[in-house]
Amino acid sequence: MSQSSLLINQIEGLNVRPGSLAVWGLGQMGVALKTSRQKVIYIDPVLTDVVTRKLPETAGRMDRAFPPPLLPEEIGRADYVLCTHEHFDHTDPYTLGPLAIASPQARFIATAWAENLLDEAGIAPERRIIPQPDQPVELDGLKVYIVPAGHYQVENDPQKGTRWMSLLLDFGDIRFFHTGDTILYPGYLEAIQKLPRAEIGMAAVNGRDTVREWSDAIGNLWPAEAAWLAGQAGWDVLLGGHNDLFAWNSIQPGDLLNAVHKVNPLQKVHFLKPGELYYYIRL
Repeated sequence: MSQSSLLINQIEGLNVRPGSLAVWGLGQMGVALKTSRQKVIYIDPVLTDVVTRKLPETAGRMDRAFPPPLLPEEIGRADYVLCTHEHFDHTDPYTLGPLAIASPQARFIATAWAENLLDEAGIAPERRIIPQPDQPVELDGLKVYIVPAGHYQVENDPQKGTRWMSLLLDFGDIRFFHTGDTILYPGYLEAIQKLPRAEIGMAAVNGRDTVREWSDAIGNLWPAEAAWLAGQAGWDVLLGGHNDLFAWNSIQPGDLLNAVHKVNPLQKVHFLKPGELYYYIRL
């Protein structure tokens, strides 16, 4: 049996208890979540070599650093798929298309900026949800709050709405925050603090610098910023993300541990490897 099939069996077979959340790393900012209602949610799944297929001139530099832990055509139990923004390493039509066929019950939450990629993936309009920051999305046992992200700035279009999203997923008995791609900007923390407190926060921590920006790599939070944000937001656990898909666009994992030790020394922190299960139990 393939590694993908073994992982699918684990996701589908695991019984998640009340007050718990199962989190599987998929690489980059991708995760699979399973709730105590046994719902399965995917956020930013990128399970193909989408970047080099879309932009063949980037082959070599933008090759995946690891094979996908799942095959999208084997994902048959997805209930919801959320994509934080339209960049290919967050909204992958080559993943979403086969996943949508394998999981005909799944609904897709994305910004209007990504609708052309949903079109390419063949996802019918009635399966799409386009959220707005001031209108939480209420689904079966799930409430999704949107905080505008700043990648590097907040962008809002009168027709398309917010371009970059951070997400709070409230499952009733537990909450999970996903920054998407962002930096800290005035008002970001305050917007998070107005929402219910998440037990787990996943942050893009690969940082930013001029050299990478010259290569059109828009950066994210520095580790010290993520450690500070986790403390201010009251997250019990900080999961570091956006630090593995492209080897050149990353920090040393120890940089996050060092930052937590300096900025917020009692903060629980972890990097998920692709395919790794993190099972959280709320105290």
